[in-house]
Amino acid sequence: MSSSLALALVPLFLTAPATPVITPTVITQTFEEPADADDPAIWVNPRNTERSVVLGTLKEGGLAAFDLNGRTIGVYPAPLPPTPDAKPGRFNNVDVLGDLAFVSDRGRDRIRVFQVDERGAKDVTNPATRPVFSKTEQEVDEQHTVYGLAAGHVNGKDVVVTSRRSETSIALLQVVKGSRYDTRKVSTLDLPSTFTLPDGKKWTVCGEPGEGPQIEGMVIDERTNTLYAAQEDVGIWRIPLRSNGFGKPQLVDKVRTWGAPQRYNPETEECEADGPNPGFGGKWLEADAEGLTIANDVLLASSQGDSRFVAYRKADMKPLKDFKIQDVEHSDGADIVLGKLNLLVVHDGERPNGTGFAFIRF
Repeated sequence: MSSSLALALVPLFLTAPATPVITPTVITQTFEEPADADDPAIWVNPRNTERSVVLGTLKEGGLAAFDLNGRTIGVYPAPLPPTPDAKPGRFNNVDVLGDLAFVSDRGRDRIRVFQVDERGAKDVTNPATRPVFSKTEQEVDEQHTVYGLAAGHVNGKDVVVTSRRSETSIALLQVVKGSRYDTRKVSTLDLPSTFTLPDGKKWTVCGEPGEGPQIEGMVIDERTNTLYAAQEDVGIWRIPLRSNGFGKPQLVDKVRTWGAPQRYNPETEECEADGPNPGFGGKWLEADAEGLTIANDVLLASSQGDSRFVAYRKADMKPLKDFKIQDVEHSDGADIVLGKLNLLVVHDGERPNGTGFAFIRF
């Protein structure tokens, strides 16, 4: 475990055998519908660390910017629908690379780009940017669109990886720089939805008819050119990454219900147990597997189903410990930076009147 993260977390780990609970340093304002907090990213100010900025997606509420005290310094609206019958913009996930923030616009199937400084963010997306997955605007409105997102520098190229809502697909895009910014899709990869179990039987992930097990939480490890991707009802994948394509995926941890028989109930619109769990899944993640972030040699993952976070030793994916964050429930996204700032930011998915973000300084 990295020294800074160890100093913050290990003392808590040693105090009791139970899952330790960390108290947030600050929390942001609560956002109410149609704004709905989802995923954070941290921009570190190279000139003055204490004037760094935290960004957070708000779905149809757009993108918010916060100072390190959790105060909102700006909210940038998602695009309006191009026609009365079309879907509006809906910002799902965000990641920062240098002074640029990349946002997955689920509503319009585009990658939006924002320039970030200590005053907040400015949209610098090429207005002619095209949908990532959809071939037509009618297909955009079916909303099998960009969803999860991670950005990084790989083999000399600035790249973005984005997943497709309700599908198993992920796409690799290269950043095209100019007076405005665009992204160009160079490769796609389909992760499985059916698996062979240790007893030789086939298991297909349960879902609403016509929808597959999607990926949302993702992070790029620039040290090893590796993508870590959380497939919500499956587990965590480790995927070699090049600037123009993907390597062979490896499933490195599974959710507890991996391999368990389930059936879709159209009345509740949920998947329900349809027999005993054979115990083929993992021991640490309660579906959904969600937000991923890296702190040196440690991968942090959100176990959304039971509102915990799991710390793994990245090299061999050995679970080190789990922890909770006080009053943070059903967390989607997370981001962490180490060094002068030492900050962990997580999505807080269930407040009495809405959602928000929690900051932990250490």
